[in-house]
Amino acid sequence: MKVTQVGGQSGAISALTTRTFDIIVTDLMLQEGSALAVADFANYRHPEARVIFVTNTTFFSDGSIFQHCSNACAYLPRGFKPEDLAALVEHHGADVSRARAELPSRAQG
Repeated sequence: MKVTQVGGQSGAISALTTRTFDIIVTDLMLQEGSALAVADFANYRHPEARVIFVTNTTFFSDGSIFQHCSNACAYLPRGFKPEDLAALVEHHGADVSRARAELPSRAQG
């Protein structure tokens, strides 16, 4: 598993332009830019990729993030156990890998 850390929306967009990601973990309240813009761009560039949102706010705590962001697969409050995040990344990453394997070769990349 490879991990890429960026500092905000512009770094994330740059990374998504040059690499393929299975899972994106982002704070819902980025200091620079918008996590929803990152998720939207990821959905455009890499439709199979999934987003795990982490936050210390109650915004979207009603689960509506899944209605607003079609590639959202999890929503975690800050303070979660690192093992829980690792398990989510492993689980959803495996789903993405299977979906990519089923794509025709010209659609991958």
